[in-house]
Amino acid sequence: MIDIYEKINELYDKRREVELGGGDERIDKQHEKGKLTARERIELLVDKGSFFELNPFIEHRTNDFGLDEQKGPGDGVVTGFGKVNGRPIYLFSQDFTVFGGALGEMHAKKIANVMDLAAKNGAPFIGLNDSGGARIQEGVVSLDGYGHIFYRNAIYSGVIPQISVILGPCAGGAVYSPAITDFVFMVEKTSQMFITGPKVIETVTGEKISAEELGGANVHSSISGNAHFHSDSEVEVLQNVRRLLSYLPQNNEEKPPMIEVLEDEDYRPDLMDVIPFDTVRPYDVRNVIEQVVDEDSFMEIHRDFARNIVVGFARIKGESVGLVCNQPKVMAGGLDIDSSDKAARFIRTCDSFNIPIITFEDVTGFFPGVKQEHGGIIRHGAKILFAYSEATVPKLTVILRKAYGGAYVALNSKSIGADLVFAWPNAEIAVMGPQGAANIIFAKDINNSENPELTRQQKIDEYREKFANPYVAASRGMVDDVIDPRETRMKIVQGLEMLRNKKESRPYKKHGNIPL
Repeated sequence: MIDIYEKINELYDKRREVELGGGDERIDKQHEKGKLTARERIELLVDKGSFFELNPFIEHRTNDFGLDEQKGPGDGVVTGFGKVNGRPIYLFSQDFTVFGGALGEMHAKKIANVMDLAAKNGAPFIGLNDSGGARIQEGVVSLDGYGHIFYRNAIYSGVIPQISVILGPCAGGAVYSPAITDFVFMVEKTSQMFITGPKVIETVTGEKISAEELGGANVHSSISGNAHFHSDSEVEVLQNVRRLLSYLPQNNEEKPPMIEVLEDEDYRPDLMDVIPFDTVRPYDVRNVIEQVVDEDSFMEIHRDFARNIVVGFARIKGESVGLVCNQPKVMAGGLDIDSSDKAARFIRTCDSFNIPIITFEDVTGFFPGVKQEHGGIIRHGAKILFAYSEATVPKLTVILRKAYGGAYVALNSKSIGADLVFAWPNAEIAVMGPQGAANIIFAKDINNSENPELTRQQKIDEYREKFANPYVAASRGMVDDVIDPRETRMKIVQGLEMLRNKKESRPYKKHGNIPL
C-alpha cells in the first residue's frame, strides 16, 4: 500500500535538493566572490512571498562527456513569476552553482517557456544573467537554445518590457540576448559582457587585458553604451530594477501607472536663475529637469554614456514621461554619433510603451569634424529624425536657448510631428548661430568697413534681432507659444492633460526601415 505521507516527504526532499542548487560549497564560493545566489536575487527583486517557480525538476538529458554522472538541479536556471510593487512580472535567474550557469538544451527551454508566458499575459520579462556561456558538452543544441531565446527577445520587443541584469559573466553568444532587450543593468567589479574573452583576444591579437577592463560595468556604461545602468552592489541594482518598472506599463496596450502626488505649486520662479542668458555659457540641464518634474522622480538612463545628451524617466503630476535633453555642459550640447543613437533608442522605447516625450532643447547643431563624418554622423543623426517622426505618443518641446540648423529640425520640431513647441523669450531659432550667419551674409560689408570688428558685432546684433528670436518662428506657426520660463512646468502640465487621449495612426506597413 502506498503511503501518501512518504510520497509527500519525497516531494519536499526533492524540492530541498533543487533549492540547494550546486550545494553548500559552491554557494559559499558564490558568496566569497561578492555574489548572491539565483534564489537570493529573486527574493530581493520580487515582493515578499510572491514568487511562483516553474519547472523546478527539469534536468539535462545529455550523456556525453560524463554529464550522465552529474546531476544538475533545475538545469542551472530558476524560472517563474512574481510581483513587483504588486504588479506581475516573469523572470529567469541563472544559477552559477550548477554547471556555472551554462546554457544547455533544457536550460534554454525553461527560459523560452517563461518568456512565452510573459508575452501571453502581457507582463514585463526580467533576465538575471550569471553564466559561463554555452554548455560545450551539449554541442550545437546549446547554440540552438540561444537562438530560441534571441527570437523571442526580438518578436516580443516593443510588446512587453524586457530587462536584462548582468550579475556575473555573460560571454559569447549569450550577450546578444541582453543587447536586444530594452534595458541592461550591471554591477561594478562582478559583471562582465564580451563576445570574446581576454584569453582569446591575447591568443589572436597579442593584446593583454583583464575581464573588467574588457567588458566590465564601467566600460559598458561609459564607453560602449551597452549598459543603461550600473551600481556598486547587487542589492542596489535590483532595487533600481524595481524602480524602473514603476515608470513602465505592463505591456504596449496599457499606459504607465499614475502615481498620486500631493498638490504642488507649478509656478517655478527658480527657473529664472538656472540658465545663463549668454548663449555660450554652459550649465547643467539637470537643474532645469529638477525644477520641472515631480520631486526626486527623475531616473536618468545612460548617465555616463554620450553625456552631451541627457535622457531618462520622470513624473509630472504623477504621470510617467520620457525626457530628452541637450546638455550644454558637455560639447556645448551638440549632437554626435553616440548621442544620436542614445536619444533615438530612448525615443523609440518611450513610443513603444505609451510614454509621452518631453524635449528640452539647447543645441548648437550636429558636431562637426572628419571623425564624425567618416563615422557616419549622417546615418546616426537620421535615427533621431526617424524616431521622432515615427513616434505617436504625446510629444512636447521646450526650446530653452539655442535651436540651430538641422539639429533644430531633428529635435522634435513641429515639422516632424511635435504636438506642442514652446520657446523661452531668449531662444534663438535659426539656420545657424548669429555669429556664423553674420560672417557669411555680411562678409562684404564687414571686409569693406573701416572698423570690421564693430561692423561685425552690429551685423550679429542685426541678424539676432531680425531672424534668431523666437517670434519669427512663432509667426510662422513653428512655435506654439513663447512662454515665461517660470511657467514651464505649468505649460507642460496643461499640454499633457490636453494630449492625454491623443490618437494618431500611420500608413500600414510591416515596419519602418530605420537607418541602423
